[in-house]
Amino acid sequence: MFKKFCALTMLILLMSCRSVSIISGSDNKSNTMNLEDEAFETQGSFRVGVLLPLSGSASRYGQGLKRAALMALEDMNNDNLILQFYDTQSSPEGAEAAVDNAIEQKAQLIIGPLTSSSVKAISPITKSYGIPVVAFSSDASVLQSQVYTLGLLVEEQVNRIIGYAVAKGRRNFALLVPDNATGLAVARAAVKRTAGSNAKVVRIAFYSPQTTDFSEIISQLSDYEKRSQSVTKEKNRLKALAAKGDINAAQQLKRLSVKDTDGEVDFDAVLIPESGAKLKSAVAMFGYYDVFAPQVKFLGTSVWENTRLNKESTLIGSWYPSMSRTHKAYFNQRYYSLFNEYPQTLYAFAYDAVALASALAKANPKNIDAAITTEDGFFGISGMFRILPDGKNEHSLDIMEITTNGDVVVDMASKKFATALPEGSIESAALVYDSNPPLIFGKNQAEGEQIIFGRTLRYTPPYDAQETNTDFDFSF
Repeated sequence: MFKKFCALTMLILLMSCRSVSIISGSDNKSNTMNLEDEAFETQGSFRVGVLLPLSGSASRYGQGLKRAALMALEDMNNDNLILQFYDTQSSPEGAEAAVDNAIEQKAQLIIGPLTSSSVKAISPITKSYGIPVVAFSSDASVLQSQVYTLGLLVEEQVNRIIGYAVAKGRRNFALLVPDNATGLAVARAAVKRTAGSNAKVVRIAFYSPQTTDFSEIISQLSDYEKRSQSVTKEKNRLKALAAKGDINAAQQLKRLSVKDTDGEVDFDAVLIPESGAKLKSAVAMFGYYDVFAPQVKFLGTSVWENTRLNKESTLIGSWYPSMSRTHKAYFNQRYYSLFNEYPQTLYAFAYDAVALASALAKANPKNIDAAITTEDGFFGISGMFRILPDGKNEHSLDIMEITTNGDVVVDMASKKFATALPEGSIESAALVYDSNPPLIFGKNQAEGEQIIFGRTLRYTPPYDAQETNTDFDFSF
């Protein structure tokens, strides 16, 4: 593996005519190995400072991103493109030192850093110099003009998966989300996406991000206690009759023993932005409380791709959004052949960032920001993407379906961007949901409305008005 990496690095150095500089070590200002030589630079060279956590707690991801960037540099074969790597040391302070060094060495564009805290630390510096940043953070709160990201944002994932589910006939959505920034972003995106459509969010349940026991919150979300009351009452009645020798009652009781609840839940889809053991545990608990597919469609976000789910019977037929897989096989195999391991999905963003930088280097635009935010977008290793003037982005996402033989694409990512519809606001969503607010669990109703909509909604119907139908046909 080391020999392959060295061979790749040497090839890049030769292609670039010594136009690559590598900044490494614990002190970005003093421990520098400079391989650039201005005498060898081609006219119109475009310098890019790549800020990555090459040491510290996030170094695993930083090294992976760097490898992907080097792969892209080789594939682009652009002599005008100069990449200069700087170590952020997995901290905001390290990011500040790294960006100072990049600016000192005449970087015209910054790629990275990885985390929102590091992006926040460098933004005042880069904006004061008018240098655009293309980061990898998925935290939309740190984005602004001249501070962009290629990271896959929660809102566009929610928009894609809910839009697809609505197109397939799902109308009433429940959300099971962690009580953190991600969960709040999912909730806000979901109510914005459904506002003004023929779909709605009917229930939202927040759980502690540290929890491993979903029993109580899913019992509440699925209204299990009320759905089971009439069944329990009927079982008790039949038991009393059977004890008196009523053979017909005994037979009915035996048939009813497989039933714990009456009627269906009031949602036909549930969105769970979770992965790994927690996702599997939550889904199993839905089954325990008599919530099953296909009556209820389970939906996820891109994090589902990190969990093997084809053995989870409850999730067969479920959907989630994913970065386009059109060229994923090439990227994965190429990365594996060089480094003897498969890349994480995150690493493809570094490849695409360098591809974007290469396009800028070739075009040599007078206004780099205008070129970055072109409406036509760019085609990367993960499909189409475009960067918006407010720092956010759009990716062309596949919809994946979980099958027993693995995940398959059921709705391919678009190969071009349509004219964007005006983005709904949380204020307009609040107006729509004023008359029919979602029930909120894991928080006080008013508190939940406040953090999702920015205010308490004007009309909250009594809980009894939201109860599921308790009429049940006990005949068999």
